[in-house]
Amino acid sequence: MVGQTVMRIVRPCFKPSPPGDNLAGGTRDGLLWYKDTGRHACGDFSMALVQANNLLEDASQLEAGPLVSASCSTGTFVGIYDGHGGPETANFIADHFLPNLKKFATEQQTISVDVIRKSYAATEEGFLNLVRKQWLIKPLLASVGSCCLVGIINEGVLYVANTGDSRAVLGRFEKGVASDVKAVQLSAEHNASIESVREELRRLHPHDPRIVLLKHNVWRVKGLIQVSRTLGDAYLKSTEFNREPLLARFRLPEPFYKPILCPEPSIEAHKLCTEDQFVIFASDGLWEHLTNQEAVDIVNCSPRNGIARRLIKAALREAAKKREMRYSDLKKIDRGVRRHFHDDITVVVLFLDSALVGKRFYGGPLLSLRGGDDTYLCMSSRMRIFITLTLCRWQNLGAAWFQSLPFWLLESLHGTREQCFGGYEAGGTVE
Repeated sequence: MVGQTVMRIVRPCFKPSPPGDNLAGGTRDGLLWYKDTGRHACGDFSMALVQANNLLEDASQLEAGPLVSASCSTGTFVGIYDGHGGPETANFIADHFLPNLKKFATEQQTISVDVIRKSYAATEEGFLNLVRKQWLIKPLLASVGSCCLVGIINEGVLYVANTGDSRAVLGRFEKGVASDVKAVQLSAEHNASIESVREELRRLHPHDPRIVLLKHNVWRVKGLIQVSRTLGDAYLKSTEFNREPLLARFRLPEPFYKPILCPEPSIEAHKLCTEDQFVIFASDGLWEHLTNQEAVDIVNCSPRNGIARRLIKAALREAAKKREMRYSDLKKIDRGVRRHFHDDITVVVLFLDSALVGKRFYGGPLLSLRGGDDTYLCMSSRMRIFITLTLCRWQNLGAAWFQSLPFWLLESLHGTREQCFGGYEAGGTVE
């Protein structure tokens, strides 16, 4: 009864904002979706995606707020999940990676390389368990996978983790060079087109002369897939999935005794400085058509509002030029057929306000935005404090009752009660 009453009080605070409001969700225009501008924990952001596949295989998310439970520390989380073979793995990562991250961060009371590594492993194991459960009714799930690019800004440090060939590129002012911003790639890529990746595969599989094959002028792992590190792709991770009822075209003719693809991310921890201006996170569909420096120059020389959409437009213009066609004609091509011209493309640009980067508490609205969604969860800090004060004073509610609130509400209220009262009353903290 109490829970239902509470939900009636707080749910209106999460209704979509009016169209055109700065807190409104994204806008859809044919195969293009975009959120031109908004605020994250350390500055402005812009986000956009364009669909090329018949089913959109990219998933993405952007969140600002507490990343460690029972802590006032807030940060920004970006996830770009470039799926292949279907959207299921990318969508699974979007649903489970961030909760896994918050779980391990809360256990260690910090964000760290170890926390991120554990989050990748837990998400991978969760998806493989899903494949096992659905093996007899949906064996094709074993052939679906995703790249996973993650960016986390917390207490002045930018963590970038990656499996696959999505990319994060930093725009940094060059010292001594007026108005010149240099592109600095922060993510490592795992694509068989890179010689060092092929060498790594051969080193890991010394007795398999077919571990990488050149097919139609494209290097592929086992002649099947370009990326060497992914989440999902169970059929290339374990022999238990290399059998019927999986279709024969996915099954390897020879047995394998160790995983062919690796779920282990490459992780970079970068201490942000005043020269760091912005970060571009994007799936490989963008980088097929723009170099790192070209993308950075576009961001540096353009208005912030709509910059993610502008990057996608620049990539599509290049894609059209390569096929000797006009951009206006490319835009008329429907999904599915569009894949012959370019891939699904997702872009998130985070601008870095040096005055906010090192702060532990973010006073702006908490946000949770999914690429392709028309609305996003958002609660202002003032409303957060009002609701928390109301709940805590009503019937002198304790922390144990606080824990019974829905997960999404707990995530929005974390830290606020501590701000109001200097800590929870006896009874423990919210986990």
